[in-house]
Amino acid sequence: MDHTEKIERKLKELSLLFDISQALDQSMDIREVLLPTLQALADHMGMSRGTLTLLNRKTGEIAIEVAHGLSPVQKRRGKYRLGEGVTGKVVQTGKPAIVPRISDNPLFLDKTGARRRLKKSDISFLCVPIKIGKEVIGALSVDRLFDKTVSFREDVRLLSTIASMIAQAVRLRQTAQEERKRLVEENLRLREELKDRFHPVNIIGNSREIQRVFDLVRQISRVDTTILIRGESGTGKELVANAIHYNSHRADGPFIKVNCAALPETVIESELFGHERGAFTGAVNQRKGRFELASGGTIFLDEIGDLSAATQAKLLRVLQEKSFERVGGTQTIEADVRIIAATNRDLESLIREGQFREDLYYRLNVFPIHIPPLRRRKTDILLLADHFVEKYNGLYHKKIKRISTPAIDMLMSYHWPGNVRELENCIERAVLLSRDGVIHGHHLPPTLQTAEATGTRPRDTLKEALANMERELILDALKDTRGNMAKAARLLGITERMMGLRVRKYHLDPGRFRSQKRSNKSPNPHISPVEVG
Repeated sequence: MDHTEKIERKLKELSLLFDISQALDQSMDIREVLLPTLQALADHMGMSRGTLTLLNRKTGEIAIEVAHGLSPVQKRRGKYRLGEGVTGKVVQTGKPAIVPRISDNPLFLDKTGARRRLKKSDISFLCVPIKIGKEVIGALSVDRLFDKTVSFREDVRLLSTIASMIAQAVRLRQTAQEERKRLVEENLRLREELKDRFHPVNIIGNSREIQRVFDLVRQISRVDTTILIRGESGTGKELVANAIHYNSHRADGPFIKVNCAALPETVIESELFGHERGAFTGAVNQRKGRFELASGGTIFLDEIGDLSAATQAKLLRVLQEKSFERVGGTQTIEADVRIIAATNRDLESLIREGQFREDLYYRLNVFPIHIPPLRRRKTDILLLADHFVEKYNGLYHKKIKRISTPAIDMLMSYHWPGNVRELENCIERAVLLSRDGVIHGHHLPPTLQTAEATGTRPRDTLKEALANMERELILDALKDTRGNMAKAARLLGITERMMGLRVRKYHLDPGRFRSQKRSNKSPNPHISPVEVG
């Protein structure tokens, strides 16, 4: 082969490798890309038949995965055991095989039957292993007409390069499939964790009040009824909404949360229902709203009592007709969404004041759930405290082992206006401050401190404290009335006789307030203080 022919051969090889590389990048399904690979081989090498066989590790069988130049029946016949025939030997040993004439080699079995009517002395067979690392996963083989001028070693080298490219493509797809499988398994595991995490039995508490909430959550999770969760701020309304969603048949769908109080009135309609391009200034693209994003799942409308009147009207339509349009759009979109609303406001008072639509209230209030405040769940306080200690132990790598008795007394005697959220914040602070593995009373905020713990217990008895307060009230009244006991009595709502008795009891002198009044006047009513001076 002269220099020019060598260059032409190299160019053909490069063109072939490029075409195969392009084919292998076309799809993640390896079967879809292997047939174009064999077609490229046929076009460039003059190949009459080509097969790609893969080894099944479980059965030990080698079968044709993709073939060029074979009928479906012939393809099905091409099955080998390890060491059987030329293909079986190549897969078993991991070494390429060259059969210049298949008629001269007894190992060539022609199981497919594709060469029965052909002159076998005119057919050459080349087979190379396909390896991933040191593991042989299959073989690539080709038939071509026997030609003395053709270098079989060059053909084997080219086929080995292509087999290596195929092996790399298989390995990448196997890795991708394993990653997808891992992600699916991880997703399933996370969903199970979410179900477990938000299951009503895992909402911390064993009080009678919270058990009633558990029962309601179990009942309502099975159906798509609209729910209104009511309760003070910090009681855990969002946690209950999570529990309902993740224990319903919509658990695999999205759970979209919207804080109605946090969104300005100018954008809340667009946030909820989306908008079309050009619907208003700044709407440069079409945008899906929260209702559309929640399709097939649940939308949680927190602080529903803060919605504007216009948005209330549009929300009422969604509840009634189960459909809506984007802002600036005309296409009606079906709302396959379960609605859970929550509020800490007195909706009945807002209705009387004209700030909340009565018809919307009745649409939302189909199944109300009231979350009791923490002050009515005293038996849950220590359970919650222990839960938060464990949570922040892990978060901050602390080792808090117990809560001291004085600290427990403070937790139990406090009225918790901020409910569970305030309790969590207090425990988080205490966990951070503790240095000896114990939460002490002084680790809690000043609002929880008692008079006994801080040494600020009142020194006076109740009788003494009341007497001091009464004396101060009488003195203030006499001062306001410039010593006029009758006016002071009327001001305090007591009789003049009672006023006289109290003045004598506390040894008060009403006259000193009258003298203060006279001292502000000039001795001569016709001369001003400035003139006297």
